[in-house]
Amino acid sequence: MVIGVNTFLRSKGSPTILSAVRRMIRATEEEKEAQIATVENLKAAYAPEAAKALKDLQQAAVRNENMSAVLMEACKYCSLGQLTAAMFEVGGQYRRNM
Repeated sequence: MVIGVNTFLRSKGSPTILSAVRRMIRATEEEKEAQIATVENLKAAYAPEAAKALKDLQQAAVRNENMSAVLMEACKYCSLGQLTAAMFEVGGQYRRNM
C-alpha cells in the first residue's frame, strides 16, 4: 500500500486542475490529517515487517538485482516516503542536469 498527501503545482504555480471539469481538486484539512494519521498508523503497525522489507530492498539495489518482486513486497508494509528514503540511502538522490 502506498499512501501519501501531495500538492501538485503547475509550472506557473497554480494548483492542479482537472481540465475536463475545470475545477480545482484539493483535500480538506480533515482529509489531510486523516491521511497523515493513516500513514503513522501504518508505520506503527508494520514496523518490524517494514524494517526487513526496506533492508531487502536496499540489498537488492546494491547487488544490482531485479527489484520488482522486492519492491512489491515492501509496498505492503512501507509508505512511499520510507521507500524513497531507503533508496536514497543506498543510491543517492537523482539530480537532473540543468
